[in-house]
Amino acid sequence: MKKEHILWELFWTFLKIGALTFGGGLAMMPIMRKEVVEKRNWVDDEDVLKILVISESTPGVFAINSATFIGYKIAKFRGSLLATLGVIIPSFIIISVISLFIIQFKEFKLVEYAFYGIQAGVAILIFRAALKLSRKIHFSLFSILIMSASILISLFTEISVLYILLFSALLAITFGYIESLKGAKADDSRAS
Repeated sequence: MKKEHILWELFWTFLKIGALTFGGGLAMMPIMRKEVVEKRNWVDDEDVLKILVISESTPGVFAINSATFIGYKIAKFRGSLLATLGVIIPSFIIISVISLFIIQFKEFKLVEYAFYGIQAGVAILIFRAALKLSRKIHFSLFSILIMSASILISLFTEISVLYILLFSALLAITFGYIESLKGAKADDSRAS
């Protein structure tokens, strides 16, 4: 009985997240975090950061990737399936209905202004989520330099953010490997 309850809870939670999220994947971060970290304690902030990194560096939509990850962690395959369906269904229904009336919607200035307001609200949601999650990141001089360089390169060049992300990941892997070699040498010299 408990298994069916958790499956229903996964589906319902992600259905709510999918229905209440405007503005794409990053905009869902604060809502998802509140539901799965604060209310249900299914994952912690460290897991949310991992979801964010994996979802942003792999193909697919953030909402689907995160629902699949959390669903699998809680209830394996059936959990991932139901959480993913839960987050997809609201968007599917909303897009289907909007597609029927898109021409009529575009003509209303009120709808256009509402979307401007939603965009501003989404920017604030993303900013708040970034602030909350940044408290869990272990900053070092190296990570601050990589982050600063990445921001500057993305703002002032036409280089794709994907290439910046891949290059930053390679730099971090190389740096981590060099640091681990230094640590191993220091351990060997202490053992001698």
